[in-house]
Amino acid sequence: MKTLRLYGAGLLLALLLALAACGTSGGGGGVAWTPRISWTTNHLYGVTYGNGLFVAVGDGGTIRTSPNGATWTPQASGTTNHLLGVTYGNGTFVAVGLGGTILTSPNGTTWTPRTSGTGNWLWGVAYGNGTFVAVGERGTILTSPDGVTWTAQASGTSNLLRGVAYGNSLFVAVGHGGTILTSP
Repeated sequence: MKTLRLYGAGLLLALLLALAACGTSGGGGGVAWTPRISWTTNHLYGVTYGNGLFVAVGDGGTIRTSPNGATWTPQASGTTNHLLGVTYGNGTFVAVGLGGTILTSPNGTTWTPRTSGTGNWLWGVAYGNGTFVAVGERGTILTSPDGVTWTAQASGTSNLLRGVAYGNSLFVAVGHGGTILTSP
């Protein structure tokens, strides 16, 4: 009986240690949050993860990168325009923002401006099924196979589109006035 109690106590201790290592939520992230130093007081609007790197974007062309989410490094964007959204796909980071700004980077540290063909603010960007999609003011929707060449698409709305996501073989864009648009 003593062996069983010791074995049970050891199991309980192992379980408690495992839970402690994973956090109080039992390993499910998103419950406990830790403040990190971003080295900026600018607002940050978007964050993505790709190729082993987090990339955050914000006011005045702010870009911050981190391999672990804890230590953040400033990167030169080459623009003072606000950057409102960022995504990663097909080996490329794409950031979008004020005045139709689009920047691309293969590594999150070196950024190249691209021609969007619009002066409208771009609020969101996503990648899926081999295509980047950027959305913004006045119903703006732009698509690109590589983040370099962008083509305007008809959205059927003049409402501001603030976000876009890809999943289940579908792009979904959302915006003002309860706007929801989908595209296979």
